[in-house]
Amino acid sequence: MTPRTGAERYLDSRLEDAEYRAGYSHAQERIAQVERVIRVLDERRADLSISKAELARRAEMPPDAVRRLFATNAANPTLKTLTAIADALGLDIAAVERTADPQRPSGR
Repeated sequence: MTPRTGAERYLDSRLEDAEYRAGYSHAQERIAQVERVIRVLDERRADLSISKAELARRAEMPPDAVRRLFATNAANPTLKTLTAIADALGLDIAAVERTADPQRPSGR
């Protein structure tokens, strides 16, 4: 087994607190939502056989910004960026009501 880093041990200790664990879980879900949107946009780009450079041109964005968006797991794009790319791909971004999660506190 790989030795645990100090950061991993610290996170483990913080996750023992129920409130912290709930907040951490909520943050993970928000990140996953953004990643799902990015994945759909990239799949659409591939389906249309559009290069990242061409997509950047159509979205009126710097090519390096589009490359970074699709190449990193740490992407944190603005809604303006996502809608520009979606528009260039002929897509809309829409908020869809999810089914109620009894574990999710209201207002989150």
